[in-house]
Amino acid sequence: MTRRITLTLLCLTVSAAPLAAQRPDSAWTRGTPLVVKYGKWATLAAAVGMGLKASAAHHDADRAFNSLRSYCDADPTRCSQRPGGSYADPVAERYYQTSLRRDRHARGWLLGGEGAVLATAGLFVWELTRPKRPPKNIPFAPAVSVVGPTTRVGLSVAF
Repeated sequence: MTRRITLTLLCLTVSAAPLAAQRPDSAWTRGTPLVVKYGKWATLAAAVGMGLKASAAHHDADRAFNSLRSYCDADPTRCSQRPGGSYADPVAERYYQTSLRRDRHARGWLLGGEGAVLATAGLFVWELTRPKRPPKNIPFAPAVSVVGPTTRVGLSVAF
């Protein structure tokens, strides 16, 4: 009886068609590209760095605006405006323009950081959805395939 089971299993193993993972052109053999594997961490670091630069630029803009406010609070006549909206006093205008310029820098850093966060999320999702290679330390792997009403069971042994 055991000979018959062994012979049946041997016939099933030999007659079984290779599974998709056993073909050399399958996704299992390709793996994740190195650009994705390490790029997601680079874009994450870039997002953090750009966020820090945006924060620093925002604080610089706040400091310039607070300087304008204290300059105007000391003498309100310094902050009279021209018909075009600019300050008549050149020091007040310089503080205001510095505040605007640093706010633009902060906005640019924030937009860059948001783009890097989106790229990071895309790379993480891409890597998670890609099939992984099977581990190399498995000495044998069972092979089961179902084709219509027939189920095939086999065993492959790596040497």
